[in-house]
This record gives sequence, C-alpha cells and structure tokens, in this order.
Amino acid sequence: MPATPDLRKSYDVVIIGAGGHGLATAHALATTWGVRRIAVLDKGYLGGGNTARNTAIVRANYLTPEGVTFYKESMSLFETLSQELDFNIMYTRKPHLTLAHTDASVRTMRWRAEVNKHLGVASELIDEAKVAAIEPCLNMSRDVRYPILGALHHPVGGTARHDAVAWGYAIRGAQAGVEIHQLTEVTGLRVEGTRVRAVETTRGTIEAGQVVQAVAGASSLMARHAGLRLALRTVPLQACVSQPLKPVINSIIVSGSLHCYIWQSQRGELVMGGAVDPYPLWSTRSTLDFKEGLMAHMLELFPFLAEVRMMRQWAGMADMTPDFAPIMGKTPLDNYYIDAGWGTWGFKATPVCGKRMAECVATDTQPDILKPFRHDRFTHFDQVGEAGAASVGS
Repeated sequence: MPATPDLRKSYDVVIIGAGGHGLATAHALATTWGVRRIAVLDKGYLGGGNTARNTAIVRANYLTPEGVTFYKESMSLFETLSQELDFNIMYTRKPHLTLAHTDASVRTMRWRAEVNKHLGVASELIDEAKVAAIEPCLNMSRDVRYPILGALHHPVGGTARHDAVAWGYAIRGAQAGVEIHQLTEVTGLRVEGTRVRAVETTRGTIEAGQVVQAVAGASSLMARHAGLRLALRTVPLQACVSQPLKPVINSIIVSGSLHCYIWQSQRGELVMGGAVDPYPLWSTRSTLDFKEGLMAHMLELFPFLAEVRMMRQWAGMADMTPDFAPIMGKTPLDNYYIDAGWGTWGFKATPVCGKRMAECVATDTQPDILKPFRHDRFTHFDQVGEAGAASVGS
C-alpha cells in the first residue's frame, strides 16, 4: 500500500469505518465512479472490527426475495473477487447444510428452497439419507434431543479469508487514491440544517461533501452524532476454533434449533459459533457460558469431538434490527448515508455492499436493490422479515 498522506482539511467523501464494507465502498467510488478525494477513517486499525471477528461464511440461501436477490449478487461478486483485486482472498466453495430438527423447520426449509430456486439460487430440501451421505460424521441417531429430519442443501455456499478481503480492497483502493487513516476516531459530526458539513476527529475537523457511516456494532452511537435514531440493538456475538485436525467435515453445517454452526478451515481448525448473547452490550469479551452451551450442542451433532481441545475464542458486536435485515442507503440528511444493521451476516455482503453503497453515494439515489433496506421502513411498518439471516425461519 502507498504511504498514507497527512489528513487534509476537506474531502469529497468521508467514510467512517475501515472494515470490509467501508473499504469496499471506497474502492468502488474510486475505481468505478472516479471519485478521487476519499478518506476512510477508523478509530482502530484496518479491518480490525467485525471484519476480523466473523467466521468467513458466504451464502445466499435466505428467506425473503429481497434478501436472496441481494446475497445472490454478493456471491457472484465473491466468485471473481480475487481476480478483480489481483489479491488472493482464498474463496472456497463449500456446501451449506441448514439442519431441520422438527416438522415446522422442515416446512420452513422447503419454503426457503422454493424461494431460492425461483430466484435462481441453488437450494433444495434433502432427507436424512442425503444428509448422511454428504456428512457421514453427523450423528443421525433418533435417540437425541433434536434428531435430524432433513436439511436445506445449498451446494454453492463458501468461505473466504476475511482479512484478505479487507486488505485487497484497501490496497487497490489506496492505489486509486483512497486515503485510509487508522487510529483516527470520529468524535462528532457538525450538522447544519439537513447536511453534515464536517466530521470531527481526534486529529482535527474535516469538511466533507458526503459522509458514509459503516461502523457495525457502533452504528447507533455514531448515528446519534448525526441526530438520527436507528432501530438497532447491539449484542455480543461469540465464536471459537478448535485445535487443527485432519479433514473430517466437508460442509458448513448450521442448526437453528441448536443455535450453532461449524465448518473446517483450510488449516484444519473447526470454526464454531452460535446465537448472539441475550443482552445488549458494547464489548468484545468472551464468556465461559457461551463456550459450555456451544460445546453441548456440538457434541450432540458430533459426539466424537469430545476430546478435541478449543484453541481460540473471540467476540464481535452485532447490530441487530427488528426484522433481521440491514439499514442501507440514504437518510433524512441530504449527504449522510448509512450502512448498518448487519447483525450476524455482514461479511458475506461485503462486495455487493461496496458496489451498491458507492452507487448510492455517487448518484445520490437509492438503488432498487437497496430500496427494501431503506432507513425509514420501520416508521412506515414496511419491514423485510429476513428470518433466514440467522439460519432459522418462523
């Protein structure tokens, strides 16, 4: 990356947050729309927030037409992202299995499969025999609390190296003129009428033509500086990895009933996670309670893991909306744009978010694909209801 120059007094676009979404938006603004005076600000370091704390899963098997359409485009962009950035993001195809343990969840998986197929996304409901054939190590016994009755099979799921995605966008963006200012905390926004005139930071005040907020778990706090109230609740989301093992799990396996998921990385680690913590908190600490609960569920699915040791545990801050869908695009302020509400599924949206948020900023219009996720949908009771976002449906 080229050296970062001194902070200027003004920029055409200021992006708050140097995570995957902020960097992808900056990259698209510079390379697609020809915007040259762009500053990306972060109170920490490049890609050090939720981008560095997720579990790198990519999929498009959502529940609503709006969600499926959005993530279908994101997956198509992931397929060629290494070539576009000339940087290996280690994108790997992996089948995705969302397990069904009850008759109700079987009906929901059938519903999701039909929505997916209608919109051109490979997805189907499979029975127990096919689940066992794809994942021989799964415990298919009926003598457990939640027996496996079938699964939603998404053969085109995948994973990507999360920090490599951030680095790739940062390097190519910086080469196109984007300035990435780390350790530069935004402390306030200077609002005059219906416009944000300047961004106040720990390194001085910057005048801005347009401002994009992409700060994940801190979204509601940052929006307050702009005088906006977001329909968000921030809760910790924890994950962990085991010691490396020889290849044993072929797919990404998710259980909504057990609130857990698992896949095996290229290094052999078992990457595991579960539901968000049940209380709001702006913290990235790990807890014993999460670890104990998750391991109980994992051993129901894979009893042979009983002697495997956990190697590393961490947490991120998930910004959850009432309808489990993001908040994207224009706001009541003329030149302030929001990218928030990603909860547990923000990483897999990185390429499409950068592409479409850049379009929104450059044209000052809400792209059609982002209209369902507009800021004011909660006041108009026009919610999306993307329960498939957390790999469950109701």
